[in-house]
Amino acid sequence: MTGSPEVAVIGGGIVGLSTAYALREQGVGVRLYETGLPGHGQSAGESRIFRHAHDDPRLVAFARESRGVWAEWAERFDVELVSSDGVVAIGENALARLRVLDRVGGVAARAIDSDELSERMPLLAGYSGPAVLDEAGGAIRTRAAIKALTDQLGDAVVTGEVIAIEPRDNGTVEVRSVTERAVYSKVVVCAGRETARLARSVGLSLPVRLAAHVRLTFAVKGAAPERVACLQDGSGDFGEVGVYATPLPGNGRYALGLSESVGVRDDGTFIDPAAVRSLDERAREYVARALPGLDPEPREFVHCWVTDLPWSEDGVAAWEADQVLFVAGHNLFKQAPALGRALARATTGDGLAAGLRPESHLGQPQQ
Repeated sequence: MTGSPEVAVIGGGIVGLSTAYALREQGVGVRLYETGLPGHGQSAGESRIFRHAHDDPRLVAFARESRGVWAEWAERFDVELVSSDGVVAIGENALARLRVLDRVGGVAARAIDSDELSERMPLLAGYSGPAVLDEAGGAIRTRAAIKALTDQLGDAVVTGEVIAIEPRDNGTVEVRSVTERAVYSKVVVCAGRETARLARSVGLSLPVRLAAHVRLTFAVKGAAPERVACLQDGSGDFGEVGVYATPLPGNGRYALGLSESVGVRDDGTFIDPAAVRSLDERAREYVARALPGLDPEPREFVHCWVTDLPWSEDGVAAWEADQVLFVAGHNLFKQAPALGRALARATTGDGLAAGLRPESHLGQPQQ
């Protein structure tokens, strides 16, 4: 048994890194366990969309808080973490979410016409339907964020797969990894697909659905545009409903995926292996129709696991068992800074925020 910091965080994706960093901000000793390289699991890739728009007003408010932390970190770490070109959403559902944004307040978002849409999204084919601009949204520079947080944590990040956690009668928690056995006062588990497995070891059954996702990167034809927004397409005008796309640093490449995912059995095998190829092909076909400014032959691929909750694709929740917190959800990269601070507060005595408790169904569309 080795000497241990006060809190263990299991999982070195963006949520785990944000939680460990928030604990450090509070002066708490922390160790973060990651099986491989930080940020190379469900947080993999070079970009994500930061958007305020959600169907649940509570999640809009949470995103607004998180955007403030992203800005704070960018200044502190002296690196761009969210691009300044905004997010464009097209389709009738964009107007519905704009009404939610207006109701919550504090977010600079508005409907735009086709001329401004062309200016903001020069890669997009002609489109004249509803469009909304989230001005403070943008592309999250994921690798810059992962590196900055990993550098800040230094040797608190250790490589090692956690195989078991066990609450003890004295109120502490034992963590067993492949290389050690250590005891902590609290543990936070944000380990993606492994979270549900570790929760079962303490008697919790989390309602997490495991799936797989495909994201492709395409090169911009010709010179990279000086400005290009992220895109969410729910219109169906180009043959797909539920498309998201985001520029990579320099705007010379554009990453795109369909919001659909591929079903996976409990053992991690695909229910329909051909579905992965189908998502790939549909993404290419969409690019050929909707984004003529891109070369339709993808240059890079990201294949990653998805863990989502039954009430919403944007759902997030945390479960408590003794001195252990288990966090699960989907589309969490944008929410990670505020989520990490909330989990750190819960760990150090403030208690888990009511909105993060599973019975709150955070992310569920509200009437």
